[in-house]
Amino acid sequence: MKLRIFGAAGEVTGSNYMIETAGYRVLVDCGTHQGEDEERHEGENFPYDPAGIDAVLLTHAHIDHSGRLPLLVRQGFKGKIYCTHATSELIEILLRDSAKIMKEDAEWRTRKNARKGLPAVKPLYGDNDVEDALALRSYVPYDEVFEIMPGLKVRFRDAGHILGSAIIEAWISEKDEKPVKVVFSGDLGPLDGVIEKPPAVVEEADFVLIESTYGDRLHKSLADTRAEFQDAMEAAVRSGGKVLVPTFVVDRAQRMLYEFKLLQKKLPDLKMANIYLDSPMGVKTTEIYSAHAALLSRDLKEMLMNGEDPFEPRGFSFVRTAEESRAINAMDEGIVLAGSGMCSGGRIMHHLKHSLYKKDTHVFFVGYQAYGTLGRRLVDGAKKVRIAGEEISVKAKFHTLNGFSAHADRGDLLSWASHFPKKARFIIVHGEPKSAESLALGLKDAGYATRIPAIGDEIDLLAPAPERAEMPVISKRILDRIDFDTKDVESVLNMISERTDEMREKLINNDEQYRNIMPLLISARTLLETAAALGAGSAREGKG
Repeated sequence: MKLRIFGAAGEVTGSNYMIETAGYRVLVDCGTHQGEDEERHEGENFPYDPAGIDAVLLTHAHIDHSGRLPLLVRQGFKGKIYCTHATSELIEILLRDSAKIMKEDAEWRTRKNARKGLPAVKPLYGDNDVEDALALRSYVPYDEVFEIMPGLKVRFRDAGHILGSAIIEAWISEKDEKPVKVVFSGDLGPLDGVIEKPPAVVEEADFVLIESTYGDRLHKSLADTRAEFQDAMEAAVRSGGKVLVPTFVVDRAQRMLYEFKLLQKKLPDLKMANIYLDSPMGVKTTEIYSAHAALLSRDLKEMLMNGEDPFEPRGFSFVRTAEESRAINAMDEGIVLAGSGMCSGGRIMHHLKHSLYKKDTHVFFVGYQAYGTLGRRLVDGAKKVRIAGEEISVKAKFHTLNGFSAHADRGDLLSWASHFPKKARFIIVHGEPKSAESLALGLKDAGYATRIPAIGDEIDLLAPAPERAEMPVISKRILDRIDFDTKDVESVLNMISERTDEMREKLINNDEQYRNIMPLLISARTLLETAAALGAGSAREGKG
C-alpha cells in the first residue's frame, strides 16, 4: 500500500495525492497550480492514467484542489467524485468560471502567437468537460463512515476553512491486513473561526498529511486584526479615494462583507463609501453561504435566524454585468471587492489598472499571495507593474491583513496536530519549503516523526514507525529549493544576538506574548543546535 505525492509538496498549490493498493487507485484532490507553481508545471501531463483512477475524494472547492477535475474526466476518468454537499455546489461555480478564464486566456495567447507565426493555443478543458465532471459528483454528509469500495472506508470532517471544506479520514487495507489510517487535513481553518466552525478534532491516525501554508508564522489575534482593519479603513476613508480589496469569491468575500458590517456597527458615524462586490460568482457564492446556515459559526447563524443578513453591510450592492463594473472606474470613491484574490485575473485587474497610479488609492490584501502573482509583486513593493499590456506606475498605499486568512497559522496547526498520538507520522505538504520545514521542526519538538516530501515521492504505508522523533526527513529536491542565506555567518549570528537582546528587553514582562512565540523560539533553538553540530563536524573534518 502506497501514498503517492503528485502535487502541493514543497509548494502551496496543485493538491494531488493518490492512495494506491493492489485493488484500487483513489485520488485525494486534483487541483491546478497557481503563481510560480503554475509556471513550473506548465504543460505537464498527469503522471498516471486518468482512466485507471477509481474515485476522487475532494477536500474542498478551491481551484488549487479541484481545478483539474474536468481535465481528469476529459482524459478518461469515469469514477465518482466524493465531496460534501456545499462543496458540490461551489465547484459548479468555480469550475465553470475556470473554463471561461482558460478560454479567454487561450484566445488572447492565440492572437499573440498569430502575430509571431506560432500555432493556436487550446485551453486545458472546456464547458463540456466541466459538465461531464459535475455529473460525477456524489456528495456525502459530515461525520459518517462509509465504504467507497472494498478495502477503503472514509469519513469527512469539518475543516473550518471554507464552506463545505473537509478533513478526510481514510481507513486503507488490502486482503486481510489491519487497516492503516491516513488523515488528509486538506486546508485547515483557524481555531477561532469567524465564518465557519473551527476544524474538527481528530485523535487517531497512522499517517497525517498536514498543510503548512502558514507553518512558519502566527496570525495576529482577531482583536488586533480588527483594530488594524479599523485604523487602515479610517485612513482610507479620510483619503477620499478608492479602496480595492482583491478577494477570493469563496469565503474571503463573505468574510470581508461581514467585517464591513461589524465595522459599521462599531463606527456608525464613519462616512464610508458605497461597497461593491464586483463578481457574478460572488453573488451566487454568497447565496450558497446563506443557504447553508447550519455550517456557519454560531454568531452568523444567530444573525440569520433574527432576519439580519451578515453579508450585507450598509451601502452594499452586487455588481453583475461588465457595464456595471466599468462604471465603477468613473467613480472617485468606492470600496470594491473583486476577484481574483491574488490579482492573477478577474475583474480586480481593471480596477487596479485604473487606480494603482493614484496616491489616494488603498489596496487591502486579505489573503495569501503566492510567489509569481501580481498580488505578491505588489506586496513586495513593486514600483511598476504591467496590466493588460500597459505599464502602470504604482503609487497606491497597501495594507496586508493576514489575520483575515481562512488558513490556520502555525500555532493552530500545532494545536490541531497535538491531538494525535505520538505514533502518528506527519507528512508536511501544501506549503513553501521554509514554512514546511518550520512546521516539521515544531512537530519534531512535540515528539512526532515528520517528513517533507517532493512531488513524485512514494510513502510506504506498511513501513514500521520509527521508535522516536528524529530530525525531519526532507526530500533533497525540497532542500535544493530552499533559499538559504549565504551572508557571512558572523553577521547572521550577530543579528540573532541583537534580536534576542531586544526580545529580552521588550517582552520579559509580557507572559502572553511569550506564550504566543514560544513554538517559534523552540524551533529556533533546534535549528541553532543543528547548525552548531554541523559546524563542529565541519571543523573536525577540516582538522583531519
